[in-house]
Amino acid sequence: MSDIQLSALDAHAESDDSAASLSAGDDAYVRIRRDVLSCRLPPGAFVTEPELMARYGIRKTSCRIALTRLAQEGFVRSRPRKGYQVSPILLRDVEEVFTLRVQLEPLAARLAAGRADIAKLRELEAACRVQHPVLQLTDQIGVFMDANKAFHLAVAEASGNARLHRTLGQLMDEMSRLVALGFGVQKTKPEIKHDHNALIEALAEGDGKRAETIARRHIETFQAMTLEKLYASLAETGAAIPVNGPGSWR
Repeated sequence: MSDIQLSALDAHAESDDSAASLSAGDDAYVRIRRDVLSCRLPPGAFVTEPELMARYGIRKTSCRIALTRLAQEGFVRSRPRKGYQVSPILLRDVEEVFTLRVQLEPLAARLAAGRADIAKLRELEAACRVQHPVLQLTDQIGVFMDANKAFHLAVAEASGNARLHRTLGQLMDEMSRLVALGFGVQKTKPEIKHDHNALIEALAEGDGKRAETIARRHIETFQAMTLEKLYASLAETGAAIPVNGPGSWR
């Protein structure tokens, strides 16, 4: 076998190793990210690479790939000599998330009127109401938030604005932590009442103005409900949301 062929085989083997590391890193990223969003890794908690490697049964390369991606998304922060900190939830974060949602989602609903896949939305709405009594409450909340996110992003996608869709996806992920923290401690699941169905009807009729109004009411109602649970949870645990600066809830 020639030197060129051997070099090609070596390059192929290195490529396979790199792909395997990336795949394992992707898996580690998904698993750690899920625990950050569900608050199994609490806001403000400090973690180290060895702790995460042991907890998730992953290698150092995979762990670093996952942490790098999570840091890019703002879910963790590197702390010299301490490892990493799960980003705390600040009062400013809560206000910013809801301020953006109440502006962007009504816009998405108005643009989606007459364009949305109504059958798909009805299917996604039904998924939001499925009960999973065999699951732990944290997992039930996670399943609900996944279904709820899928519904809202389907509306955003129907708006035809890719940037709007992408931005709302990021906001829904941040919402997951707020909901997990607030509702999880209070041992209850969020309720969506009938707003989803009302929104579907407005979209089906092509009534953009009504869809916009319903979406705004839905976000404002969910904001009040989430903040009530969040502050009740903080009072119960003796914690407090920092207003502007970092803090630890270890």
